[in-house]
Amino acid sequence: MYHRVGKPESQTDQRYCVMPTRFAEQMKVLARHGHRGVSIERLLDWMDGGPPLNDKDIVITFDDGFRGVLEHAFPVLNALGWPATVFLVADEIGGTDEWHSATDPTGVRHRLLSADDIRTLQVGGWSFHSHTCTHASLTQLDDESLRTELVRSRAALTDLLGNQPYCLAYPYGHVDDRVEAAARKAGYRAAFSVQPGFNRRDVNPFRIRRIDVFGFDTPRVLLLKVRLGSNQGGLRHAAAYYWRQASRRLGIPTA
Repeated sequence: MYHRVGKPESQTDQRYCVMPTRFAEQMKVLARHGHRGVSIERLLDWMDGGPPLNDKDIVITFDDGFRGVLEHAFPVLNALGWPATVFLVADEIGGTDEWHSATDPTGVRHRLLSADDIRTLQVGGWSFHSHTCTHASLTQLDDESLRTELVRSRAALTDLLGNQPYCLAYPYGHVDDRVEAAARKAGYRAAFSVQPGFNRRDVNPFRIRRIDVFGFDTPRVLLLKVRLGSNQGGLRHAAAYYWRQASRRLGIPTA
């Protein structure tokens, strides 16, 4: 799960903004170690019992729809032949990330993809799905506002894309049973969380797991995070993971 690819413009921006050179290095390292980017459609088909995926296949997603995705990420992924998915904030297409005004005291805003930008990426094999209308925290909304965020975003994106988006990414990762039920009722086929871990066929399709990529993640750290299914890519976490795996195989109880 990526957000912005570009140059950090404030201290609060550094966590979720990956420099273009680092993004390129991350993708090259993943490819060199046998990983392959596949479409979100392949993932969902596999979850429904369709054609098998390789255990090194990965789905690359970008939340929010920042324009740097087109400028910096698309050329790298296009060269590898890898698709990606962008979750769009329907009311802000062609605008800026206004939802950050509540959390970023600097007032710095970043450009989002325009309709023409989105069509360019569509031609390049990318897919687009819903990140709601306004990037609201869905768990904080009343029932009618929640329904509006889910239903109206699908309608707006259908008009733009020419096909109806059937996936949702929960803004801020905020989801509970009520929000999940509303997403199902709104007609979504699947929804993506921010919970890390591996996705297996029995994963809840409305709580699909993703690994968060931070601006300070080196290529090697990201490779470890992918291998561990964890947001923690340090050696200590790797050692603990492999110890648990070995203990299970040997029948050694662990706390």
